[in-house]
Amino acid sequence: QVQLVESGGGLVEAGGSLRLSCVASGSVSEIYAMGWHRQAPGQQQILVARVSDSSGLTYADSVKGRFTISRDGAKNLVILQMNNLHTEDTAVYRCHAMTKNPMAVYWGQGTQVSVSG
Repeated sequence: QVQLVESGGGLVEAGGSLRLSCVASGSVSEIYAMGWHRQAPGQQQILVARVSDSSGLTYADSVKGRFTISRDGAKNLVILQMNNLHTEDTAVYRCHAMTKNPMAVYWGQGTQVSVSG
């Protein structure tokens, strides 16, 4: 089992920045990937960014050049630095962790990011 605790959401004006953090606890030695999804009202959840031991960094096209994901394995921490935020970035952002033994995906509780125009 892996537990994830997120922090860092909030309200910001367009063009501003926010930093999301997610700390993992539990069976952290099995984690091979961590990242963030988001879900805006009335829309499907999408992958925003992921850092993986096997496949490196992945970003949604809509955030490339604006968001940066990083992971501190020693601290079981993943950070999403979001710069030049757009109103369409408004969503609930959820951290996830993927483990290899057993094969599973764990989710955080979600944090709201709101960008005003």
